[in-house]
Amino acid sequence: MLELTNVYLFIAASFLLCLAPGPDNIYVLTQGMTKSKKAALITTFGLCSGLIIHTTAAAFGISVIFKTSEVAFNIVKYAGALYLLYIAFQAFRYRNQALDLSVQNSSSELKKLFVKGFFMNVLNPKVSIFFLAFLPQFVSPENANVPLQMVSLGAIFMILTIIIFSSIGIAGNMLSAKLLEKPSIVKYMNILTSFVLGALAVKLALSSR
Repeated sequence: MLELTNVYLFIAASFLLCLAPGPDNIYVLTQGMTKSKKAALITTFGLCSGLIIHTTAAAFGISVIFKTSEVAFNIVKYAGALYLLYIAFQAFRYRNQALDLSVQNSSSELKKLFVKGFFMNVLNPKVSIFFLAFLPQFVSPENANVPLQMVSLGAIFMILTIIIFSSIGIAGNMLSAKLLEKPSIVKYMNILTSFVLGALAVKLALSSR
């Protein structure tokens, strides 16, 4: 069982981490601003589903591979960077496409956003290493079943992430709703999305363990 003191500290630390600007919440923000609230929510669920993989990996020690093997770390890192560049290219390629919420909110488009979010998160080995370093700080070894404690903490982190990221995406959509009525604004926001994702890809590619 988790100690309540550790849980409270973990929630406070996780809340601040989720609010801090990073690749994931910036991406959710741009989805809310350039597409719709539903798009931001689905993207959030996609990103958070990736956290299940990272939590499981950290709980059972798989993340150690990324921490100790430079080859494994680089393979996943470059795969993630290439995927981000691909999404950035798609955003730039269709920068002049008019905003059509009936298309953006279709089941096929929302499914694509979910998959994009999932792979963006999973293909970032630094998240696995972060979880491996972060979760154990709030675990009580004397209470036994350490993997279960880590999985529980990961679930708490995921719930907080869903709440905060969803709020960020919805806020972004509300703030930009009137601006998006102008086609030129949509174009520039797609270019901005492309630039942000491209910058994140470069940052990931240049990152080290």
